[in-house]
Amino acid sequence: MEQPSALTRLVPAEQLEAAAAQQYAQMIQQARAQNALLPDNHPQVRRLRTIAERIIPHAQPWNKRARQWQWQVILLRSNELNAFCMPGGKIAFYTGILEQLKLTDDEVAMIMGHEVAHALREHARERLAKQSATRIGVNVISGLFGLGTVGDAVLSMGGQLLSLTFSRQDESEADLVGMELAARAGYDPRAGVTLWQKMTAANKGAPPQWLSTHPSGNNRIKEIQANLPKVMPLYDRAGKPPQRFDQPLRFGQDYYGQMEPLAYWGRGGTISASSRMAHAHPH
Repeated sequence: MEQPSALTRLVPAEQLEAAAAQQYAQMIQQARAQNALLPDNHPQVRRLRTIAERIIPHAQPWNKRARQWQWQVILLRSNELNAFCMPGGKIAFYTGILEQLKLTDDEVAMIMGHEVAHALREHARERLAKQSATRIGVNVISGLFGLGTVGDAVLSMGGQLLSLTFSRQDESEADLVGMELAARAGYDPRAGVTLWQKMTAANKGAPPQWLSTHPSGNNRIKEIQANLPKVMPLYDRAGKPPQRFDQPLRFGQDYYGQMEPLAYWGRGGTISASSRMAHAHPH
């Protein structure tokens, strides 16, 4: 993994996380007013939070600040195929990406791991720093910081967080780190392949909103496949989720080899010992 650019020092992490928390709170308030914020007891909200609870403990080695983040997970009613994790661990999914792509728990974990990886590797912080340096010059920014107005400068950037376009390098790094996070949490990293097959199919019409900020190269699936040998041992050793919310007809290689549709959608269930074994050791 490459080290973050020295320019990231121009955007203090504490200030950016505060700006993200403020924007996230405003988003929740607006969504609630529009009846677009799904309640805590909604099955898909519980599903997302269950997956997040398994991923978050593995985040800290990637960013020492993650230990003090106030993690949150919300689900917004929207047809957009979109999801994100803002600096400071503020996660949001849109119902469109869950419903239209019929995501399995493993695929949800791949997206969540990917988004969390962006936050942990501080990609948004680096993008904003580079944009600012280009726009008004490093010397001017440094002068502003010396005058103590950095808080205002960074807060004004908060509105840009959801429109930042990550680089291909950022995406490759988030794919690999996200696969590792999900694998350690007990979710099958081979789902990264099926996820991008679904995303590619959805892209044949109007490009999903998610792809507008997450550029994808033609070799993305091949890169994910090439990295599987690095993360599959982590998955094999990891404890598996005792509860699944997707329940495909078959687990493991049978599912990932044939893309069998889900048996049912949106209902939680505890998988049997035999299914859990098949999921842990595909044949």
